[in-house]
Amino acid sequence: MNQHTRFNLPICLAVEEDAFFHSDEIIGRYIPEMIGQKTLIVSEPFLIGLYREKIEDISHDFGGAEIYPMENASYEQAVAIAKKVSMEEVKVIIGIGGGRVLDTAKYAAHISKTVYICMPTSLSNDSLASPFSVLEMEGKTRRTLSCKIPTAIIVDTNMITTAPIGQTLSGIGDTIAKHTALYDWKLSAQKTNSRVEDFAYALARMSYDSVYHCDEKDMNSRVFIRILSRALVMGGLAMEIAGSSRPCSGSEHLFAHAIEEYYPELKISHGMAVAMGSIPACIFQGQSPDGLMQFFRTYGLQVDPRSYGITEEMFADIWEKARTVRPGRITILSETPHDPARLREIYQRMVEA
Repeated sequence: MNQHTRFNLPICLAVEEDAFFHSDEIIGRYIPEMIGQKTLIVSEPFLIGLYREKIEDISHDFGGAEIYPMENASYEQAVAIAKKVSMEEVKVIIGIGGGRVLDTAKYAAHISKTVYICMPTSLSNDSLASPFSVLEMEGKTRRTLSCKIPTAIIVDTNMITTAPIGQTLSGIGDTIAKHTALYDWKLSAQKTNSRVEDFAYALARMSYDSVYHCDEKDMNSRVFIRILSRALVMGGLAMEIAGSSRPCSGSEHLFAHAIEEYYPELKISHGMAVAMGSIPACIFQGQSPDGLMQFFRTYGLQVDPRSYGITEEMFADIWEKARTVRPGRITILSETPHDPARLREIYQRMVEA
């Protein structure tokens, strides 16, 4: 990137108790011109039912905003929302939900050129502030598409404490994966004679460090939720500044993508998959995985492949397929010969840990 490159930053990041109940005041402080503009709230039917009072309260605060129940997290759905927004001259899209909702709303806002306010109900991955949306295409394959990052991000700490604990663990996993991703980014830069964007690198490192070295071990405490929220946003901004997902996505993400593409029947979240992938990635990189394994134990983040139904054979096969899921992406896998015997040893080490 050269010094003329422009990137976007959110105008507002609010992490507060009961933030959803005074989201209009928060937006009024930062982007007063948006108050009174025609607004569409996008969420999933399940969440609209679960959080009816809060979502209706937000709708009321934003001038009786229409609540739109999205059907799925697909490209077609995002385009349908963008079309509705354009035809009805909606000026603001609010996404309320987890990664699926946020990615769909974010892409709809991107293609309709509307202001996007992100209001997560869980902290499951760093897509809440990233310049990418992962959407289903026809035939159920998922694609990562470039888009604009949110104008505002509002995190209600009370919402996060009531979210399923697995979603918070997933967000922790996605943050910790930056350890191996940053190594791979430097390796790729050396091999391609390109430059690592220092500021993006520093932000991704800070994102990882803030969670890895956090003194607060209670995942439901407001302190931890604030730290994790900021860490996930920092990861998104690192990608925006770098102009790619490299600060946050390396060989451990290739492992997760291989599971998604070749073993879709496995019930494992993205963040858990990259956390599991970060252990072998560490070993391939010549780094000790002991610190990460100790960290995962502390928070009860399960990286035993058997707990997700992954056998030794599948584990070796996933790593072999990981080499092919993103052609042209240089990681430690580009330098590591496929060795089923070594993978069996790593598998056993993860089982025993």
